[in-house]
This record gives sequence, structure tokens and C-alpha cells, in this order.
Amino acid sequence: MSKIEDIILSDSKLGENVKYIYEIEGKEGEYEPFPENLSDEIVEVLRSRGIKNLYSHQAKAWKLAQQGKNFTVVTPTASGKTLCYNLPVLQKILEKPASKAIYIFPTKALSQDQMNELHALITLLEKDIKVFTFDGDTPQSARKAIRKQGQVVVTNPDMLHQGILPHHSKWMQFFQNLEYVIIDEVHTYRGVFGSHMTNLLRRLKRVCKFYRSEPLFIFSSATIANPKIHSEKLLEEPVKIIDQSGAPVSPKKVIFYNPPVVNKELGIRASYINQARRLSRKLIANGIQTIIFALSRLNVEVLTKYLKDIFESDRESMSEKEKIAGYRGGYLPNRRRDIEKGLRKGHIKGVISTNALELGIDIGSLDAAVLAGYPGTVSSTWQQIGRAGRTGKEALGIYIARSRPIDQFLISNPEYFFSRSPEHARINPDNLMILVDHVKCASFEIPFDEGDSFGEVKPDNLQEILKFLQEGGILHKSGGRFYWAEDVYPAANVSLRRIPEGNFVVVDTSKDNKIVGEVDYSSAAMTIYPDAIYMASGKEYIVDKLDWDGRKAYVRETDSDYYTDAIDYTNVKVLSEDEKRQSGNIEIYQGEVQVVTRVIGFKKIKFYTNENVGYGKINLPDLEMATSSYWFTIPEFVVETLPYKRGDIIDGILGISKALHSIAAIKIMSERHDIHRAVGDKTSEWFAMNKITERGIYTPPTSDSPSKKINPEDLENFQPTIFIYDNYPGGIGFTPLLFDSHEELLEEASKMLTSCECENGCPSCVGPSKEVGQNSKQVAIAILNLLTSEKVRNQDKSEHPFDAQKQYLN
Repeated sequence: MSKIEDIILSDSKLGENVKYIYEIEGKEGEYEPFPENLSDEIVEVLRSRGIKNLYSHQAKAWKLAQQGKNFTVVTPTASGKTLCYNLPVLQKILEKPASKAIYIFPTKALSQDQMNELHALITLLEKDIKVFTFDGDTPQSARKAIRKQGQVVVTNPDMLHQGILPHHSKWMQFFQNLEYVIIDEVHTYRGVFGSHMTNLLRRLKRVCKFYRSEPLFIFSSATIANPKIHSEKLLEEPVKIIDQSGAPVSPKKVIFYNPPVVNKELGIRASYINQARRLSRKLIANGIQTIIFALSRLNVEVLTKYLKDIFESDRESMSEKEKIAGYRGGYLPNRRRDIEKGLRKGHIKGVISTNALELGIDIGSLDAAVLAGYPGTVSSTWQQIGRAGRTGKEALGIYIARSRPIDQFLISNPEYFFSRSPEHARINPDNLMILVDHVKCASFEIPFDEGDSFGEVKPDNLQEILKFLQEGGILHKSGGRFYWAEDVYPAANVSLRRIPEGNFVVVDTSKDNKIVGEVDYSSAAMTIYPDAIYMASGKEYIVDKLDWDGRKAYVRETDSDYYTDAIDYTNVKVLSEDEKRQSGNIEIYQGEVQVVTRVIGFKKIKFYTNENVGYGKINLPDLEMATSSYWFTIPEFVVETLPYKRGDIIDGILGISKALHSIAAIKIMSERHDIHRAVGDKTSEWFAMNKITERGIYTPPTSDSPSKKINPEDLENFQPTIFIYDNYPGGIGFTPLLFDSHEELLEEASKMLTSCECENGCPSCVGPSKEVGQNSKQVAIAILNLLTSEKVRNQDKSEHPFDAQKQYLN
């Protein structure tokens, strides 16, 4: 038994909640000698850093680069992927000093980290190779020098999109000599971000063609199920795959931990956040440097406060080195650099992070990784667990399950997780909204000619888009060529990450209007509404004012004993029925829907006890999108068959929607927030609460009341319809799979509910009975039994169903 593992198992209160231990055996590395055509100077530098050979995957990467073939390296965390692209780039620059390379990382933090690694190699080479970071923080005074002198430019997709391609004429010399394009963490380019990325690469290749350069593309990625297909869909060219790692593997234990049940009748488990605090406290107190991954920025701040209260209560001044730190988006760059440095040097013993530290930022060697909740994908789970044990010594990973169905499914079926291949990365680059935006950007950069194509977009389809833009006055056609006709360059109004332009800054009015953080647009309504408790680095601030148009939140420091959590609801309206099929007597659809989300209020939740100590109202603009959805209506004969009141039946259908949402996320092997759910009325605009705070179906808010119950007589006309929709504008391609898998989804949802040990509902199935109704679980199971029974599927619509179906109600 390892020392780290024993710290948990020897504690009876913690050890009894360990449900499964998975052991990863250590593995020796597979090595190959340095290639004969690798520069002697580079070999000497590598040996000075203690590298005597290359890992087998690094040697294979070198061979493919020398053959001029695009490739993707798909190996685990800390397997030396960086050398796979640094070696060919440095070799090319040594051979041909005019050569250029561009490194593209998904975040500015990762760009900065990787640039430091490249600088270290160049310093040892003692060569004057110019490496620069070019991002939003780069001073205007330095940009001209970078364009002229930079041999390696390190940037991110957003800056390539808005700061480089639209101004390519200023980069003429760079693009004329561009030899390599390096794209790291390619597994993050999925969903809408990945769809934008394909279009961005279409534009990049178009500019390179204009300057008569043909760069080699090198991708690196964490393990995903479809690396070749995904890379080739991003690049739209053949890509070779290197997926066998030669790096040594550290021995590791992975613990599946399920918080204890504290209310058996309601199926309520102890707070997973509090369990994360207890486990982390135990590890850190025993000198185990630990990273805790939380699922939201709010949870990061709550856990940071808890652990700072424990380990820094005697910290007398800010000059003393901190032991605990939070890490998330919204922290200022200097603050993040200080935390990374503190982790590498070892004086920070515990860091609480969102998935911001899941990527390959160098934070040194860590002994343990604690995951407070399932990250949403198998790939992300392994990435986070992989942050521990980076130096070859034994490490520990702990996954703490929430009460949610997907977590409880995994904790009850650990073999399912450990035998599961990582997720597919899915993108839809020809999503019309995304495609049109990038055609605009490409038109500004280089005019389109008649007959041109754009990546794999056929000329005829492209011509339709160009003519549409011409009719709108956005493009001007002259001599068979389409020119940009507006004053403002389009990239300024196109976000690659579906967030409208303009983050919110958080201003501390009690400290001379000092900026203490940033909040992205999509999170603002849920985070910095008036009277919210905004948390940063374990400190609490109360929001006095939110200037929505000015993108500023004015806060002051406070000593609050509670935090706030927003409540929202969603309204879904069918725009078009694109496909329809029968499953017995059920009609199943997929098509376009309009989704409107409104944040209506917030709860005040006490620290440590999680008591709800009050509510508040929120009045902010709605968030709207058009997307794709799969949906079906519960047949009227099923509703008539059930011996329950209409209100109870609606409660059961809400429970089914929750179970289907969880099963669907597992089915498509994607993150749960990539899809969403709602229950509506087939015949009218309707919606269901995403966060159900009291029992019942609600009507859209009025000027007098944010929400109200439906009248009992209205329920008689309600035709309950369950929607599972892509949670991205325009859709991203998940719903066709769900549409085709309808029967399987119902079967698995039925198994989930019937196998749950609670009596009337709990967070692990349909939700707590006090929130979703006393009969919700029984009704949900009864409906699913009816929908999945062969007799119902084969039932003639002209027959009355009661006699044929009542036997299934038990």
C-alpha cells in the first residue's frame, strides 16, 4: 500500500467511502538514438539537459517532419510532446535562418508557458533565434518589430483571427517564409470552437497560398477516440497519426470516492465540495502537494476559501508565502504567473483550479489530483488525473462523485469508465452561422473570385453565400470578383468561442477602482448581477452595480458568511421540423429550435452548512440562440393510461428529461453542457426550469411576477414534449445521433431509474422528491415502461391502450 493511498484509507470516515481503486502500473520508456540528420548543436543541448535519447514517438515525429508530412502526436500528459515540434522547427531555422514558424495554443497562459520552454532551448543553443509572443497583451510599440524580425511567433487562435490574418499584408515577409504551423492541444478544438478553428485554418491556408508558401502542419493532442478523423477535419488534408507513446509511465492509484448518504429517505448525499475539502485537507496536511479540480469558478473560490481558512489562518502578512491558491480564468495574468511559479517552487501546497490547469502549463511535480465532480468527458478526467505524478514517482488520483445521475452511474459502474475509450471530438465547420462569418472575414482578407472554393465548401455553395452577402451590401462584385464593401473589418465582430465581444471587468470601488478580475459575457448574468457575492482568490466582494452596456461590475470587499447561486429557466420554441420518424406510436423529430434563457433570481447559500438563507431577484437581458434539437411528445393515450393527476405526470416527465440528459451525454461521449434539456408544449411556446427550485410547471414571466404556476385546467391541454438540444448557436451535430438512438436512450434511462435505490427520487435519478414531487420517480418509471414496451410500440392508434398497457404500470 502506497503512502499517499494509506493517508486516505487509514482514516475510517474517509476510507469507508472509497468504492473502487484502480491501479496503473509503471512502465519503462521506449527509446531511440538521436537521428543522424539532427543538428549536432541541438543534440549537445539535449544532452546538457539530461536527455540521452529520444522517446520512440519523438523519433517517429522527427521522421515524418523530415518527410514533409502533416502529423498529429496523441500521447498522454507529460510524455514530451513539445520536442516533437520544437526539434524540426529549430533544425529548419538553423539550416535556413529566413524560415518562420507559428505556434498556436488555445490559451494565452499556455502560449506564455510554452514560449518559456522554447526560450530555454534557444538560450542553450546560443543562437540569435527571435521568438516572440503575439497576443492581446503585446504592446503596440512591439508589434511592428515582431512582424519584421520574428522567426517563431507564439500566439492563440483569437489573435490569429483578429490580429494577424486581417492584416496579412503587414506580415508579408513572415507568410512568404512560413515553414511550420504548430497547433497544440488539438483535442480542445471541439464543438463550436473547433468548428471556428477549421474555418480559421481555411483562411490561414488561403493567405499562405496567396504568398506561395506551403507550411507543414504539426498537431499535438491528449488522447481522443478519433484523432486522425478530427485532425483531418480541422485541416482538410491528410494527416499521419502518432499514438503510441514511448515515455515512461509513473505508477498511480485512482480512487473512486462516493460521499456518504446523509438522508436515506431522500437519497441525499454529503456535499461533494465538503468532501473535497476534507480529502484535500488530509493530503495537504501530510505534505502532499495537491491540485483540486472544481467544475465552476464559484466552486474554485468556495474551496479556496475553505482551505485558506484551514492552512493560512495564522498568516500574519501578505509578504508571507501563501500555501493555498485558486486558479481560474478571470485572474489577472501576473497573478496566474505567481501561482504557477509558487507551484513549481513548491511553497504552494494546494491549488484549486477549473480546467484551466488541465492543459500542459508547467506547474512542476504534483503528488495528488482531486477531482471534485466528473469533468464531463473521459479525456478530461485522464488529463486532470495526469497532472499528478509528472516526475516518475508514485501518485494518487481521486474522483469524487456528485449526486448527479452521470456521476452515480460511473461510481456504480467503474469498469465502464476504465474500459471506455476517450470521447470523439466533433465539429461542424459548415454550420451556416459560423461559415458565413468566416466567409466575410476571408473576403476582407483576399477577395473571392467566381469559381473559388473555401476549404471543402463547394464552389456552388460558396457562390450562394457570396451572392447573399452581395445582396445585403456587405460585398461588392466587380469584374467577377467579390470585394469587402463595409468600413469595419469583420473579424472584430466574430468570436471564436461563441462569446459576444466584450468581457466584463470587475472594479473594486473600495480600493481606488482597482480591477480585481474579468468575467466573460456568457457568465456575467450568472456571476456579477447586483447583490451577488463575487469571489476571487478566496476573498468575497458584493456587487453594488452592474453596467451591462459598459461591461463593468462595481464591487466592494465584504466579509460575507454566504455565497450566491443564480437561478435560470429556458424557453424552447420549434422553428422547423427537418426530419421525422415513427417509433411505435411515438413521433420523433429533429429540427431547428429557438432557445431563450433568462436569469430570474439567486439563492443565498451559507458557507460550510449549505443552508439556503434567502433569495433575490435579477433583471438582466435574455440570452437567445437558434440551434438544433431532437424531441418527442408523450402520446396522449399514455397520459390517459396513467392513474395519476396531470401535475404528477408532468413531474414524472421532468424527471425523465433529467435522466435522458445524463444518458444522452454518455451516449454522444461529450461534455454534459454541450447539450441541454427542456420540457415544453407541442402546441405552444413553453419552457421548463433548468434549476427547479420548487415543484411544478411554470409560465413565462410577466412584468408582475418572474414566474407562476399553470392553472390546473391548463394542464389538461398540455402536450408534454421533451427537447434535448445542442447548447450552441446553430447546432454542432449532436442531435442526429440522439435522434437515431431514441429507443436506446429510453431503455438506458429506464434502467437508470429502476436501479436507483431511493424510494421517491433523489439527485442521482429524477431529483430530490421535495423538489420534483413525491410521485415523480414512480411516474417516470411507469411512463418509460409504457414507452419501451413492445405492446406500446406495436399498438394500433385506433385501439384504446388501457387494457393492453396497464400491466406495465407495476
